[in-house]
Amino acid sequence: MISKSFSIGFIGLGLIGGSIARTIRRIYPDSFIVGYDVDKKSVDAALSDRVLNESYDEIDERFSSCDIIFLCAPVSINIDNIRKLKEFIPTEVLITDVGSVKAPMQEAVKELGMEQQFIGGHPMVGSEKTSYAASSDYLLENAYYFITPSSFTQFRHTAMFSSFIQGLGALAVTLPPEEHDFITASLSHIPHIIAAELVHLVERGDSRNGMLKQLAAGGFKSMTRIASSSPVMWEQICQNNRTNIKKLLTEMIDDLSQVIDHLDDEDTSYIHEYFRSAGEYRNSVPEHAVGLFDKVHKIYIDIPDEPGTIANVTTQLAFNNISIKNLGIIYSRGEYEEGALEIEFYDDEACQKAIEVLENRNFRVFVQ
Repeated sequence: MISKSFSIGFIGLGLIGGSIARTIRRIYPDSFIVGYDVDKKSVDAALSDRVLNESYDEIDERFSSCDIIFLCAPVSINIDNIRKLKEFIPTEVLITDVGSVKAPMQEAVKELGMEQQFIGGHPMVGSEKTSYAASSDYLLENAYYFITPSSFTQFRHTAMFSSFIQGLGALAVTLPPEEHDFITASLSHIPHIIAAELVHLVERGDSRNGMLKQLAAGGFKSMTRIASSSPVMWEQICQNNRTNIKKLLTEMIDDLSQVIDHLDDEDTSYIHEYFRSAGEYRNSVPEHAVGLFDKVHKIYIDIPDEPGTIANVTTQLAFNNISIKNLGIIYSRGEYEEGALEIEFYDDEACQKAIEVLENRNFRVFVQ
């Protein structure tokens, strides 16, 4: 087991690296955390927040004193960085990464002869935002955290790291790297491509006056939010997990071709079953854990257009010590937005409490 005063190194301090570092600082305040990032603003911010004890201007032997080193850059950069670490990191130092594709990193580790001290990792959380400024010390809470050791990884490293991750509030799941890459292709990589394609589809059909863009609120904007993610990151992901992505995209094209055929045949029973079975499976997805996309804690309230109504809602929430993250008025109600007032909260606890408070006061509340 690691002591409470262990030393942790971070190479990369974006959304994921910053969130893990913040969480460690909150749970293990006596830990010694050092970091490096090509973006000096992120490093300066982490120092200012007292998340980092020290920052380094390059990757060198100073990292050799760490108990664990987190590689939190894109996959190809993580591979370059572990090659640098190979020159001076002793074998007792555990090295891990947080990339959403594991196979290329695992291959590089094998070539370097570092399998015994490396464990692949991937917290199943994310956002369209990728900067340290968007990081949170609660991002890992109740999130699945994949751990992908090789057959050569020292058992003590795997046991210690799994315990450590669970201590941060995440749910550790151990599985082979290949299985991990198929899962993330299915649940994250393909949905991101579909979101981007939906945006391209609407963009191509938009008129010169941008009518579709003006009408693309509600369901469309929610479904395509992840299309705003970093293009650099997704270029790397698609390249490094292209085999799984191509297989799943091919299956999807085949499925859509069947839908077209049944539309041509006016086969309404097939179309009915297509949506029914999708809805049934989707509704069976559990709500208890955080998935690959960050959950938005948002409600919609059906309110009349009368003076003082919004003030009444916010007063009720304030009286019950419920903090509001964001509030907006929906001028044109979309297909999924039944209410005219949109309220976003910081966490699920506040959201659930708000629903109870407002429903007890006879407001009609809808959950996203």
